[in-house]
Amino acid sequence: MVQEEVTRSTQTLEWKCVESRVDSQCLYYGCFILFLLRKGQVDTIDIALRRALLGEIEGTCITHAKFGNMPHEYSTIVGIEESIQEILLNLKEIVLRSNLYGVKDASICIKGPRYITAQRIILPPSVEIIDMTQPIANLREPIDFCIELQIKRDRGYHTKLRKNSQHRSYPIDVVSMPVRSMNYSIFSCGNGNEKHEIIFLDLLTNGSLTPKEVLYEASCTLIDLFLPFLHAEEEGTSSLIMLGSLLSDNYDICRFTTNTTPMGKDHLKIESHGHLSSTGGKLVN
Repeated sequence: MVQEEVTRSTQTLEWKCVESRVDSQCLYYGCFILFLLRKGQVDTIDIALRRALLGEIEGTCITHAKFGNMPHEYSTIVGIEESIQEILLNLKEIVLRSNLYGVKDASICIKGPRYITAQRIILPPSVEIIDMTQPIANLREPIDFCIELQIKRDRGYHTKLRKNSQHRSYPIDVVSMPVRSMNYSIFSCGNGNEKHEIIFLDLLTNGSLTPKEVLYEASCTLIDLFLPFLHAEEEGTSSLIMLGSLLSDNYDICRFTTNTTPMGKDHLKIESHGHLSSTGGKLVN
């Protein structure tokens, strides 16, 4: 019954891609419209979709670079125009596309003089470079230049701690976000009580995914998050037992109810050191 109600409430909504273009290898643009929405629904969609687009879509990046016996990332190498720090920044700008799971290795090993671009990176078979012309370093002398790289598929933004390890492996600040920007505009239509809104959604991506692909992935993520609420609670006891097994033995659930009956440690068989609030869903010590 719940599913039927949801279908009826959204059956008039339509969406279309009104513009799609490739501005460069690392800049894809798409404009989409969604209509007809009731007044106020645009804000609901914007908040959820913005978080999903900027925080839930996975991207592939270079996460570490090992240069050998370099004392720190601000070192300069004789015969190379750029410092280690500048090379790290260039590696950060390289856009990759992959279906990776876990961390994979890549490398660069070349002899100068030569201008090195992303094309010179030796990658695993499942990884693709979007822009082969992305600069890395300029070798001015006949020297050997070798870098060991680590590649990882992840989501969001991660700042690495700047510590010089004994292996001289330098972390790179990772921006695993295919979406470069998201903007929207609202247009109202109709009269009186029949007013509706149309949302125009502008998306820019880095080329690893198209705007249509990231919109699809973000929508699937949101659907997966809300699907549990569309199903009736048929096996509440087994679900609570599973929840108890996921929690540490150091916690006690005082109130976690699907009705009004308090539940204690006898229900989930966990020790008492804190509680899980049924109102906010937060673990309180």
